[in-house]
Amino acid sequence: MPPAFVSGVELSGRLYHEAVRPLLSRHFPGLTHTAALIGPGSEVLGFDTARSTDHDWGPRLQLFLRPDDLAEHGAAISDVLAERLPTGIAGYSTNLVPIGDHGTRHLRPARGPIQHGVVVTEPGAWLTGHLGFDPRHGITTLDWLATPAQALAELTAGQVFHDGLDQLHPVRRRLAWYPDDVWRYLLACQWQRISQEEPFVGRCGDVGDDLGSAIVTARLARDLIRLCLLLNQVYPPYGKWLGSAFARLPCAERLAPVLTAAVAATDWHDREHHLATAYEAVAALHNETGLTEPVDARTRPFHDRPYRVLHAERFTAALITTIHDPTLRHLPLTGAIDQFVDSTDALGRRTLTRRLAQAVLPDRTEAP
Repeated sequence: MPPAFVSGVELSGRLYHEAVRPLLSRHFPGLTHTAALIGPGSEVLGFDTARSTDHDWGPRLQLFLRPDDLAEHGAAISDVLAERLPTGIAGYSTNLVPIGDHGTRHLRPARGPIQHGVVVTEPGAWLTGHLGFDPRHGITTLDWLATPAQALAELTAGQVFHDGLDQLHPVRRRLAWYPDDVWRYLLACQWQRISQEEPFVGRCGDVGDDLGSAIVTARLARDLIRLCLLLNQVYPPYGKWLGSAFARLPCAERLAPVLTAAVAATDWHDREHHLATAYEAVAALHNETGLTEPVDARTRPFHDRPYRVLHAERFTAALITTIHDPTLRHLPLTGAIDQFVDSTDALGRRTLTRRLAQAVLPDRTEAP
């Protein structure tokens, strides 16, 4: 019978406090370290369930050391943990065994040394590997725009169990949310995305392309959800957890049924009606932020055509005028990397995302 489910954050906290820290105190007394559960994983964002336990989940954490301490003690610490960690925490094996062609790791009873989930590293290497830059040395405009929101969410969520190095807490505070001008620019770009496809729901339906109308509706619903997350200063996660993150927002109680109805509708007129309701609600949310002068939140016809739209580009224009940083104010309305790149393989490669973002932001990497 499987053990009772506990969240991955709780499990990792117990791993550190009940097992890893006592072993460090006994075998490496006085060693300064930081311990955390951050980075990839549904448990870091708080979305893990019992289903998550089948792979890439378990008692795990990052153990950060100073570079010189890592060079001197890193291998020995990993060996001590492999030999002396308990075989289980809260009923879950501490042995995370790689299985299969995709490198996924499964919990298995240990036979011999434990293949534990404690990554022993130093902050600079880990942060640069995860983000593509080291935020301890400052954050540039390029850094913000080249880093997927998912990666920023993974670093600022999770939990720090001990910060003896006194470096991770400051980094997380610095990356808690975008600088004001960057935020306004990203909001402007998100409104622009919506503006570009608003009339297509009706136009596709008008020519009998019901599938095309449904696809555009789903795209617009996704963009509205991302916009709501940005308005609420929540990093939009990647597709699997986008709806789950949206469901936590105060506006979801009202908007989720409307967006669900739009996506489920079988007639383009119904889709357009529900989207119009959603547009006006999100426009009202924008006005409530006070980021710009109030913008008329009512929908209207698309020029002389019988399609109901918000003309979302009006919100884009209003936001752009409030941006003080001339670099951002004059950029193309492409936004951050995950607003103009929609490929998991691309977004997962930090060197590639930085090159792509650099193409939009040539030689302008000053901090906003």
